[in-house]
Amino acid sequence: MNGIAEGLHIATGEKAGTGSTLVRQRELDLTGKVVVITGASRGVGKQTALDFARRGAHVVLAARTVDEDPNLPGTIGETLGQIERGGGQAIAVATDLSREADLVALVDAAVARFGGVDILVNNAAATTGEIWGKAFLDLTREEWLYQFAVNTHAPFTLTQLVVPIMESHGGGRIINLSTGSGEVFRQPEEPTKLGAVGGFSLAVPGYYSSKRALDRFGNCMAPEFFAKGIAIIGMHPGLVATELVAIRVRERGLDDSVAVPMTVPARMIVYFAACENPWEYSGRIFWAEREMAQMGIEIA
Repeated sequence: MNGIAEGLHIATGEKAGTGSTLVRQRELDLTGKVVVITGASRGVGKQTALDFARRGAHVVLAARTVDEDPNLPGTIGETLGQIERGGGQAIAVATDLSREADLVALVDAAVARFGGVDILVNNAAATTGEIWGKAFLDLTREEWLYQFAVNTHAPFTLTQLVVPIMESHGGGRIINLSTGSGEVFRQPEEPTKLGAVGGFSLAVPGYYSSKRALDRFGNCMAPEFFAKGIAIIGMHPGLVATELVAIRVRERGLDDSVAVPMTVPARMIVYFAACENPWEYSGRIFWAEREMAQMGIEIA
């Protein structure tokens, strides 16, 4: 289906066939494109930032971690240093995603330094601390709301801030990192969700509920954004061998035997940002490892 036809399907609310075979598209030059990436101090966010910088993009790094934490590796300063040593251009902006003022300051910094925003990657999520493994009845309302503040409301606010900028520049891309709770399995019913892997709880109701809300946000906004030249795409990274997963493997017995390298979801994020016809993907959710294999996309 060509871009115009797919766009009309999206604009009229028709659902694209989730069982269709995806064909790899030509990727456009990303040189000079301005990319805002949340959660860029470690994990998928950091790897994605490095990959965008290698393609010549100007990268705006957002995360809370400014100073080194002995219990959690990675800072936005370290990511910035790696990009600059590789000859790339980037800025690091300390950002608490639960604070609206920080989100406004992040976008303002991108515009002030690089003149706009072409690509927004909503990667960060509230996945650290005791909140992750708490049982439902032990979860406080404050903790529940914090999950939504970071995982859903921050992407909502950042999207509101960047859409007018993107539209004025002729369009853009918004990529939301989802989770296995999304409809990425191409089955009438989702597989039964595991409660735990070893001693590692997968209950986490606030995380999965807030991510599912983010999925629906992208789905419902795709028609409106299409008219503005903006694609919004959801992507499930899968179980990824991040620094945080390594810690949980050590501390809680998580089985990481099927974990994929961080380069897999990072590569697919860059692909969705660079593909020639994003309308085939807009408003939908994809699974990084499966889509990479189906389209024969290599890791650079």
